[in-house]
Order: sequence, then C-alpha cells, then structure tokens
Amino acid sequence: MEILVYGAGALGSLVGGLLARAHDVTLVGRDPHMRRIREDGLRIDGAVDARVRLRALTDGTHRSADLALVTTKAYDTDAAARALATGEYDAVCSLQNGLTEERLVAALDATVLAGTASYGARLAEPGRVTCTGIGEVAVGSLAGGPDPLADRAGAAFDAAGIDATVASDMPRRRYEKLAVNAGINGPSALARLQNGATLDGPAGGIARSAARETARVARVDGVDLTDEAAVAALERVAADTAANRSSMCEDVAAGRRTEVDAIYGAVTDRAARHDAAVPTCRTLASLLRAWERGAGLRGEK
Repeated sequence: MEILVYGAGALGSLVGGLLARAHDVTLVGRDPHMRRIREDGLRIDGAVDARVRLRALTDGTHRSADLALVTTKAYDTDAAARALATGEYDAVCSLQNGLTEERLVAALDATVLAGTASYGARLAEPGRVTCTGIGEVAVGSLAGGPDPLADRAGAAFDAAGIDATVASDMPRRRYEKLAVNAGINGPSALARLQNGATLDGPAGGIARSAARETARVARVDGVDLTDEAAVAALERVAADTAANRSSMCEDVAAGRRTEVDAIYGAVTDRAARHDAAVPTCRTLASLLRAWERGAGLRGEK
C-alpha cells in the first residue's frame, strides 16, 4: 500500500517507519529531521529496533497515496488539511490528539477515518526516534459501524507488524482517548510529572475528575462512555506509560505551544453547547492558557 504520513514528528516517524517495513511510505515533516532521514534513513530504537529507508519530504502538497495518516499537532490540522486537499487519497486517517476529524472532513473530498495510536514515541535527534512503549492502533469509521476503507487500513497495519484493531465503535474510542488526554496531559504538564506519578500522587484526583467530566460530555453528545470506563482507561494508560512524560509535559518543559485548545477546548466547547458543568477541565484550560500567554505563545484568547 502507498501511505503518506503528514506531520512526521515523533509518533508519525515511528508509525511511518514501522509501516515502511511492508509498504511504500512517504514522510512529510520538517528539517533537519527529514534531511537526515533522506541521507541516512530512519533509525528506530527503544522498545523497537529498526532502520528503514523511506521518502522524507518537507512539502506535502500535490501528493497521492492510498492512505494518508495525519500526525501533526492538533493546532496544525487546518494547515495539514489544506496541503492534503491538493492531493489525491482514498482515505485520510487522523492519529492526533483531540477531536480533529471534523475539520478534515470539512476540507477534504477523501473519506476521513478516525484513529487512535497508543504507541509511545520521542524524537531523540534528527533521523532517530525512540519507541518508549509498544501500543496498538485502532481505526474505523468516524460515524461508527463497518467501513471497507478501515478494513484496508487495518490490514496494512497488521502486514507491517503493528497491532491494529478495526473498530466499529470509534465515536466511543475517540472520547475515551480524549478522557485519557484530559486526565494525564494538563496535570502532568502543570506538575512536571511522569504519567505514573501524575495518577499516583496528589494530582490523581484532578486527573480522574477531568476524565469523568469528559465522559459526561460524551454522554450528552450521544456517545455511551461511563465515568467508570473513562477512569479505567486513564488508569490503564498511566500504568502502561508510567515512566513516560506526556506530550503536553514535554511541550511545557521545552517552552512550546501545547494542545490545550484541542484537548480541553474540545471538552469545554462541547460542554457549553449542552450546558454541562466541567469545572476541572475549565480550570486546567485556564491555567495552561495563562502559562502560554505568559510565555508569549498565544494572544488574548
């Protein structure tokens, strides 16, 4: 299968590199990472050890593939959609944080699939990505139910040795992932903690409250996700990635913009539509936005 990975940072490079063991893969990302891959190939170490050769580009316009995977930061979704709209793809699948798929649907003619990926990845240096935890990929119809393009995508992951599930319940899985992100990312970033310590220490109550609030929003949005299921998913991911730092924790430590709008904004915006109370998520959003504003990373909003 021809696969394009748009937004080849840590996760995109890891997934794209693993897929390249069985498929024709093109990465789209930034230099110097892309330049080093063109020169020396992509090195994967950590929980997976591999070296692969694949195309690495900085311009993702006017391309074509059977499948495009979007792995950019959520705030770059619109830019990714504009670039992908200049090409031709049978299906486009988001593996991003937040609920970004609707923005891709609005911009693209291709079928947009929903996806989740629980692999841990860290960009160690240009040309090298470290797998910090082996996970799985789930892909399926954005609306739920069967989808032949999701079946093709799942088979492609399986052929490359990636544990993949073709899921008919992606609406619930999307909200479950959002609950996990809401529970781990903000508290770990503000407290500068690894994932396991975030749940095990004084921040654990805040983390679980954020997950429960996300489940509440899911239910008023018509998606069956119980508080107990959301908290169980949060605790499972925190335990499986106990030694890792969340992407938001990494961003704050590096002085980079975070995905606060994509994660907590998704919760609070949907809560406002249904007049649902989400005080923990609103507080976390306000604190993170205040930090970004103080660091000169955002305007008044």
